[in-house]
Amino acid sequence: MLNFNSFNINGFSGFSSLNSLFQKSSLSSERKSLLVSFCRELSIKFNDLQLLDLAFHHRSFSNENSEHKHINNERLEFLGDSVLGMATASFLYEDMMENPEGDLAKIKSNVVSEKSLAPIARRIGIDKMLVLGRGEELSGGRNKDAILADAVEAVIGALYLDSGYEAAQKFVLSLIVPEIKKVQQNKGQKDYKTILQEYYQKKCKLCPVYELVKKTGPDHDRTFWVCVKLGNDVFGPCSGKNKKSAEQSAAKLAWESLNGGVVHH
Repeated sequence: MLNFNSFNINGFSGFSSLNSLFQKSSLSSERKSLLVSFCRELSIKFNDLQLLDLAFHHRSFSNENSEHKHINNERLEFLGDSVLGMATASFLYEDMMENPEGDLAKIKSNVVSEKSLAPIARRIGIDKMLVLGRGEELSGGRNKDAILADAVEAVIGALYLDSGYEAAQKFVLSLIVPEIKKVQQNKGQKDYKTILQEYYQKKCKLCPVYELVKKTGPDHDRTFWVCVKLGNDVFGPCSGKNKKSAEQSAAKLAWESLNGGVVHH
């Protein structure tokens, strides 16, 4: 039987190696002041400000700077995504004891999505903290939802490594619970794909069919165009910065065309 108490997170060679590499470049006093201010505004504490700083480093910066190659926030984002999911799921499980799993899953999917996390990132000032490559900066990367949402998850991952799960959970809930309450009160972003599918299956015993019509723009700034087909009726194309958001827009158009924008429960 494994003894999990015997594991020391600082003993993981991947984290230790990455951390030591990153610490070769010390923080400037100005950057340190920004990081301290960021923590103070959110009532969080980091023992290792280098780790927090890493959470803001986008891969575009490491790609353009050979001394920082492979040193970016993607691994922290990977870790933070799991911590975010666990903390959110645990809260929903306790908060919605009378609801079936499907209700919990829908709300969780909504509040941990890019559409939910990007506005949170802007509200807490992550857009001002990002470290981007020149190309990404010039293409408006500081205001891209995907980059901002990923950075939120990276900060969560960094806090987990620095201060443990309880600190990370407290931080997650301070950000996510207000979003959960919005959705519970039906004030959040509607999941129009689910709404449309439930409606169309009930009416016709069939599922909506989504079709990617085209992609426009350069690789770093793609726009996706999607149509949704309900039998012989086609709605769209509608655009989005990723395929999922384009599908949501097409579903919203179809739903509002069929029902005048009124969401039935």
